[in-house]
Amino acid sequence: MSDTTSASAAPAAPAVRFEDFGLSPDILKALAEQGYVHPTPIQAQAIPVVLQGRDVMGAAQTGTGKTAGFSLPIIQRLLQHASHSASPARHPVRALILTPTRELADQVADNVAAYCRFTPLRSTVVFGGVDMAPQTAILRAGVEIVIATPGRLLDHVQQKTVNLSQTQILVMDEADRMLDMGFLPDLQRIINLLPKQRQNLLFSATFSPEIKKLAASFQNNPVTIEVARSNATAENVTQTIYKVEEAAKADAVSFIIRQRELKQVIVFSNTKIGASRLARTLVAEGVKASAIHGDKTQSERMAALEAFKQGQIEVLVATDVAARGLDIAELPCVINYDLPYNAEDYVHRIGRTGRAGASGDAISLFCDKDDRLLTDIEKLIKKKFERAELTGFAPRARHERSDRAERGERSERGERSDRGDRSDRGERSRSSREGGAAPMRREKVDPWFLKPYEPSAVETVSTKPELAKNNRPKAKVAALLGGMPKR
Repeated sequence: MSDTTSASAAPAAPAVRFEDFGLSPDILKALAEQGYVHPTPIQAQAIPVVLQGRDVMGAAQTGTGKTAGFSLPIIQRLLQHASHSASPARHPVRALILTPTRELADQVADNVAAYCRFTPLRSTVVFGGVDMAPQTAILRAGVEIVIATPGRLLDHVQQKTVNLSQTQILVMDEADRMLDMGFLPDLQRIINLLPKQRQNLLFSATFSPEIKKLAASFQNNPVTIEVARSNATAENVTQTIYKVEEAAKADAVSFIIRQRELKQVIVFSNTKIGASRLARTLVAEGVKASAIHGDKTQSERMAALEAFKQGQIEVLVATDVAARGLDIAELPCVINYDLPYNAEDYVHRIGRTGRAGASGDAISLFCDKDDRLLTDIEKLIKKKFERAELTGFAPRARHERSDRAERGERSERGERSDRGDRSDRGERSRSSREGGAAPMRREKVDPWFLKPYEPSAVETVSTKPELAKNNRPKAKVAALLGGMPKR
């Protein structure tokens, strides 16, 4: 049984300020530097409950400030243990924050570090895809707050570079996504490593029956805080859907970007190959685009995200690896190139825009084969979409799209492939001038390989039986077997 608190999605009353929660002056100073004065609804309700030491299940749509809702009271509670000592023993891991993705872990770590800036508390982040050595050095030096992905945390546990025996607070951020990604066995292993007496906080945009079952297995009489209807989309995000043929979707994305003069947009694709292909197509159109997905190395993904935030890249084509937790200030638009297979991912995708009360646009493209996916989304968010016409859009002819795709592929393959294309085009053009069909392209064969075998002079001498016999060294035989030379 759990207590339940609910509120509307309207902003918190202006009278409520962060200083009303009794937070430390050092924390308030850090918040003031970032311009934070009034809490969001999830923050206003979660902070007092977490400060009391109660377990919490926090449900709120993305972009409402869940990270500050749990990190600020955690920092406040840990200040009583803060130490300026350099000894690692004075800085044990007291709070553990688990996230499903590397990008979300990195972002939460940035926020926590900013809030801890004027306190003696230490924090760090550990995730896979990068070298463990720097993470190991920081963990051995001692940190109170660890933000981690489950897999890499267990790697450090196995290497005995992190000790969780003194952890007082456990946070699962975007817990539903962790279950979707198959982290349940890892989560159970981590929970078993923690002390029995601790505070458990579970925050997410959606709560499925599986999440509630997980929470019931380790939480103690949690307070459920909901600031919006479950699976609701933000009211300040304008949702538009266009019906476009599958083959014309890439043209439609390019058209929308140019028509609206978008300088910062995330485009979501369901597959890694599709994301890479669309990014190449947009680059061939003169759009500054880059792809981010699971096949990219962690350094490549972080570099692409940073370039996007700095405005060096206009379009970030992403799979759902980027759908959770990425906080990009004032992102004006997201485009669903593919409708997600999981309807809940639609809520998280469009939650990348319209954050912190700002307005945003969410545009989705669909074709006939997407009818079932569209119906699932409408059923989840309890809203019927109005199909709109993409006014002024004229898809290219098929051969024009092929030529453009060929240009994009050539630019990625490089100069060597380009030379091959030119020679191939020359063969085809000669054939067309002669009036015949284009011949099969043949590889050049060195005439030397067609000559009959002729042994060289050295081989001729060495292969004669008598010479080979005379040139063969005599084998040495042991004396006991009669091998001693005669005298």
